[in-house]
Amino acid sequence: MNIREQTEKLEELYLSPLACHSARSRGRLRPEEPCQVRTAFQRDRDRIIHSKSFRRLKGKTQVFIIPEGDHYRTRLTHTLEVSQISRTVAKALRLNEDLTEAIALGHDLGHTPFGHIGEEALNEVFPQGFRHNEQSLRVVDELEGGTGLNLTFEVRDGILNHTGPAKPCTLEGQVVKICDRVAYLNHDIDDAIRGGILTAAELPSRCLEVLGRTHRERINTMVVDLITASWGRPEIRMSPAVQEATDELRAFLFERVYIGSEAKREEGKAKNIVQFLYTFLVKNPHYLPAEYLRRSDEVGVERVVCDYIAGMTDNFAIAQFHRFFVPRPFSFPA
Repeated sequence: MNIREQTEKLEELYLSPLACHSARSRGRLRPEEPCQVRTAFQRDRDRIIHSKSFRRLKGKTQVFIIPEGDHYRTRLTHTLEVSQISRTVAKALRLNEDLTEAIALGHDLGHTPFGHIGEEALNEVFPQGFRHNEQSLRVVDELEGGTGLNLTFEVRDGILNHTGPAKPCTLEGQVVKICDRVAYLNHDIDDAIRGGILTAAELPSRCLEVLGRTHRERINTMVVDLITASWGRPEIRMSPAVQEATDELRAFLFERVYIGSEAKREEGKAKNIVQFLYTFLVKNPHYLPAEYLRRSDEVGVERVVCDYIAGMTDNFAIAQFHRFFVPRPFSFPA
């Protein structure tokens, strides 16, 4: 019996009957030999961490576009916070922590530069529409490394359904779906206060009475409530009181931070950058990198341009915009 098989046996003994066991995975898109050391979900986690798409998350906006300061969240730090919170919940519920971690680390791989305004920009110009969760699945299925990462069904399902109306098929995926919101609500409050968009005194008092008055207290309340309300149940959920306070806090952030605040003042420019790049590259595909240009005959120019732009970091998108649209000074010969 190798190390992986021993780990799978331990899962049978320790994990909840409601957990997704590694040995019972529904498999990969393309069959491959199991690893002797790692379970299927551990292997998926490692593939995501070592991917270029994961590394690029450090250069993508969370809420503040290219913030001046070292402590504001990026898409990468958001992903790590979602992973940490999700693993805490999964471990307490005796769910599969490796599956939970893999889904959390991969859930935003398809996010655009400039955060949700970049997503909105591509959705308006790309004929098939653009949603970052679908793009994240496309990254792990097809784009990363040229052939995708060939992840398990359960990780792919969790990535696709971490947002939107559909519910992930595993409890581990449901954990990530809720903990994604737990993470961004709390760290976006933290960043908004740091950026002078909000003060702590302006947060809804009723929400604070239920959830807590500090960053630490609110996360702790939500996590403990998730664990308590979900214990022994075939679904992951919050208690009605905490869910109501969480929804009210989210609505407050949409009103005060996510829409029309000082933090969003540059979004119009960011949206123009994304849409100008899309229009230009569709008309001039010879500017695409060779690996994208080769795929255009198979899936079409518009699809590969969308893939290319979605993979950009904020700074790379700005640099490409300068390259194509900002005139360079003429240099006279010496």
